[in-house]
Amino acid sequence: MNTVIYTRVSTSVQDYQRQIDELQQFASSRGWNVLQVFSEKVSGAKKNEERQELQSLMSYISTHNVEKVLVWELSRLGRNTLEVLKTIEEFNTLGISLFIKNYNIETLNEDGKPNVMSQFLVTILAEVASMERASIKERMDSGLKKYISNGGQVGRKVGYRKNNEKVQEEYSDVIKLLRKGISIRNVSKLTGHSVNTILKCKKLIA
Repeated sequence: MNTVIYTRVSTSVQDYQRQIDELQQFASSRGWNVLQVFSEKVSGAKKNEERQELQSLMSYISTHNVEKVLVWELSRLGRNTLEVLKTIEEFNTLGISLFIKNYNIETLNEDGKPNVMSQFLVTILAEVASMERASIKERMDSGLKKYISNGGQVGRKVGYRKNNEKVQEEYSDVIKLLRKGISIRNVSKLTGHSVNTILKCKKLIA
């Protein structure tokens, strides 16, 4: 079973190798042959047309004998429901099945026909993820405006030790979301970092 892997993490995140390793191990356990790995650091707000590696993947699967695309989670494939479903439809047209690791969902049956239940679940999951992102952004914007109106300053506190500054630079996306009051669980979903990493960041800025 010829397979390609696609992973995406937010810009400045540096641990996407973990996703690759786990997906490769999973593919190996299923006896799937990984032909290529496409990975990129890009904001989840970017349009699919602006995601270079995703576009490279689409070009690759159209010219190679690929039977399956393996991703860690559905939100990697688009910033909203429409983009996700459009990408999956392109896979379906090529007879390529999408396997979503964190839900163990596959979009095509063994006969190459769409799995109706999986398609239904994918649509719901994509919409939930899209709504959650929109809700988080709305709360972030509202909280930031309130913070500034109350005299708060946006930016780094004075007096951090050098190692703290290094951590903030490396995990700037995590720090930014934590300071805006986003929950650890939602920060993990938005950035792709583990909960343990986010907890460490939170302790440093407490």
